[in-house]
Amino acid sequence: MSSMLSALSQWLVNPRRNPLARLHMHAVSSRLRKYGLRYDDLYDPYHDLDIKEALARLPREVVDARIQRLKRAMDLSMKHQYLPDDLQALQTPFRGYLSDMLALVKKEAAEREALGALPLYQRTIP
Repeated sequence: MSSMLSALSQWLVNPRRNPLARLHMHAVSSRLRKYGLRYDDLYDPYHDLDIKEALARLPREVVDARIQRLKRAMDLSMKHQYLPDDLQALQTPFRGYLSDMLALVKKEAAEREALGALPLYQRTIP
């Protein structure tokens, strides 16, 4: 039963198999391209401390590029404008930069918990 539910959930979120997931992915991609963002830019480091730790471990150039994309998106949003079409064509909204480091941080946290060690940082959300 659980394998069938897991197969169904994998089918629901896979844009290659599910046409509704494909439509959703294209809609999200279109919105992100308009502002020049990547999907990983939407993660909030103040909401999840694992994301904050993963961002702290990334190279400075990657974090600076993320900050610049967020600033540009906020500026465009305040001006009620979008990126020019030629720049929108260059955007890669689903090229991830955070998922590998985030998986490593979550794996370390799970290992730390399994060993009964104290948490590396306090897990409270402001």
